[in-house]
Amino acid sequence: MPDNGEAVTRRTEARSEGGSAFVLSRGVVMLFAVACGAAVANVYYSQPLLVTLGHDLAMSPALVGSVVTLTHVGYGLGLFFLVPLGDVADRRRLIVAQLLLLVVALAVVAAADTAAILLAGMAATGLLAVVTQTLVAFAASLAPPAERGRVVGLVTSGVVIGILLARTASGLIADLGGWRSVYLASASLTALLALVLYRVLPHHGDAPATTMRYGQLLRSTVTLFARERLVRLRALFGLLIFAAFSTLWSSVALPLSEAPYFLPHRAIGALGLIGVAGALAATVAGRLNDRGLSRRTTGIALALLAASWLPLAFTRSSLWALAAGVILLDLAVQAVHVTNQTLIYALHPDAGSRLIGGYMVFYSIGSATGAIAATSLYTVAGWGAVCALGAAFSCLGLVLWAFTRHTTPDTDAATRAYRGVSTQNS
Repeated sequence: MPDNGEAVTRRTEARSEGGSAFVLSRGVVMLFAVACGAAVANVYYSQPLLVTLGHDLAMSPALVGSVVTLTHVGYGLGLFFLVPLGDVADRRRLIVAQLLLLVVALAVVAAADTAAILLAGMAATGLLAVVTQTLVAFAASLAPPAERGRVVGLVTSGVVIGILLARTASGLIADLGGWRSVYLASASLTALLALVLYRVLPHHGDAPATTMRYGQLLRSTVTLFARERLVRLRALFGLLIFAAFSTLWSSVALPLSEAPYFLPHRAIGALGLIGVAGALAATVAGRLNDRGLSRRTTGIALALLAASWLPLAFTRSSLWALAAGVILLDLAVQAVHVTNQTLIYALHPDAGSRLIGGYMVFYSIGSATGAIAATSLYTVAGWGAVCALGAAFSCLGLVLWAFTRHTTPDTDAATRAYRGVSTQNS
């Protein structure tokens, strides 16, 4: 355990001494957050629009359902095949190139006149939306090690807010100008962000020069996971918390659209605004990580995640209980997520994109598992069974933390050591 901490400390100190002179101001961090939220929202815009898409392009119900599936499949492929490029390429150029290609994919979706073109555009949109994770890794690389948790927390909040508000925004824009206007508006915003990031980001990222070939790069991602126990553990935490997150958000519209509420889709979509409160509060988790409290933060957050399903179980009788549960759940999920990304990046900053991309593959698996299981279970056993499923995912995470918190090395010691070195040098 001390050996691991010392190794992380050396890597952290080397990173501090050899890093870029670029100053990561709060304004630039917020730009990263906005860009992340805008990019990842493209994966979720279609969900409130499926019925309209089906009618407009004469698609069968099964084909309409594949719109969401293909978008997520594209995203999962991008996590493994595109995000690792951030470790060997100039991240600034990579980000701008992916954003410009994303503009093209969004334009294809907006102009689609057949189901085949729409589906191809959706798959490409999901593939290129992984620029979100390249941005997260870039922000982490530019942040001073003693402030990395805070920066990752702020940027990750942008990701979560983008996910939560995507459905609300797409519904409102579609009501005003049709479903195609959603993707035209997103293409315009993405193009603007590409221009701004091109002008603001440093010309040379912190990705080290390397002769590693693309195949070697992908194999090294697997090797890193096989070698680092902490990464595997944090990836498993990620799978469980996002399975719980998806269990709620993929199925909550079902009880709200039935008796006694009969809420319209627009009102259900506005529920994401409540979740934003939890996402913003999770930035505190980043600061706690910077203070060397990652283990404690993880345990408390997982306990809150398990507890959130108690008020959520009363959704059919109280919207206030639903709101309280949503805030608790989103706060807990993002606290663990921020902690996970901060810790795994600190292990190998030179492989940050590979680690974060690989970690997010587990996020995708968890999200897909929660969505499929929750919607199927609701049809058979109702909302109570869905809440039991979400609580089971959450409690599994808490039990895993309880059994591994003293046996798995963490970077708390390295963080404290770095802060001590910084204090002595100041």
